[in-house]
Amino acid sequence: MFKNFLELASHPTSIFALLGIAILLFALFRIKKIQLTPKLITHMGLMISLAFILHQIRIYHMPQGGSITLGSMVPLLFLAFCYGPGIGFLAGFLYGVINLLFNPYILHPVQVLFDYPLPYMAIGLAGYFPNRLFLSTTLAIIGRFICHFISGIVFFASYAPEGTSPYFYAFIFNASYLFPELIITLILLKLLPLKNLMQQAK
Repeated sequence: MFKNFLELASHPTSIFALLGIAILLFALFRIKKIQLTPKLITHMGLMISLAFILHQIRIYHMPQGGSITLGSMVPLLFLAFCYGPGIGFLAGFLYGVINLLFNPYILHPVQVLFDYPLPYMAIGLAGYFPNRLFLSTTLAIIGRFICHFISGIVFFASYAPEGTSPYFYAFIFNASYLFPELIITLILLKLLPLKNLMQQAK
């Protein structure tokens, strides 16, 4: 029995399932401290809805999921900048669930975890550095990239061309849409009167 447990625990899917659960528990700990006011709920609803609408304006759609959008991460980043990482995690989780309902691509429960709630919860990381635009946005997108990368190497390795490393394939595949997404997001954040909007939101 112990041997079977060790074999199960050493399987990549089990390891990443435990990792995903640990991340969710950490985020839940932060979210439990949040006091939801009518104003905050309204702002979250508006920003999550806007993120979903912008996600539908796709500049390019990848064959196995993922797309370059017209700045769909900007509203989620805005929430993280205004209210901190806890609200960013919560908004990302809710957005990920909505995205799963409307744009499902399901291979495995753990794959769902790393392709939907977790990568968008990672956008909340921007809330740790609200005054450092480039750093916070890049950190958030890298967090999202890591989640999709893990999903890619564990669950999408079979899509890699023959002779291609699954790690290299997952890296190139996810970087090919998330790097342009990062550039578009940074440009939009630079163009927007972000400080004024944040002051008005508060």
